Amino acid sequence: MKKTLSILSILIFVVIISNQVIAQEFKGLDKSPMDVTSFPNNYRVSDKLIKIIYSRPQLKGRSLAKLAPVGKKWRTGANEATEITFYKDVVFGNVPVKAGTYTLYTIPGTKEWKVILSSQLNVWGVYFHKPENDVATIVVPVAKAKESIEVFSISIDKDMTIHMGWGESILSIPVK
Repeated sequence: MKKTLSILSILIFVVIISNQVIAQEFKGLDKSPMDVTSFPNNYRVSDKLIKIIYSRPQLKGRSLAKLAPVGKKWRTGANEATEITFYKDVVFGNVPVKAGTYTLYTIPGTKEWKVILSSQLNVWGVYFHKPENDVATIVVPVAKAKESIEVFSISIDKDMTIHMGWGESILSIPVK
């Protein structure tokens, strides 16, 4: 009798656990998928100097001005605020910045954009940005892309210049 009850208990436990596993649902693909870029951008090199984690919104027939309005602070991507990690002290534009992780915000303009580094981490969008946590604010000229860039993109070239492109706008931020 005890053996039968033990086996029955084990079977009930297995059925409950297997139903929970089978009932697990996974979220579909994000409309603005997360991406990462780094310098050096070589997966065989583990010693990175810069790493940027951001989400990649798409224009989908909308204007850049609608998604990142001129004169308004933008999260520089989608979803969570973009995070940039410097693994050594750098000069960001013309501002010395200590090694560490920061959030990256921008304020679009017609001829130039403000780029802001904040020490405030784990924030969603720009809604919780506190200017008192800003460690660097620089202004960079905006260049016109040869053709419209559908998906917001960030890359870092061999000179450690960070390039951001979306719509017809391209920004280049020097890092030394």
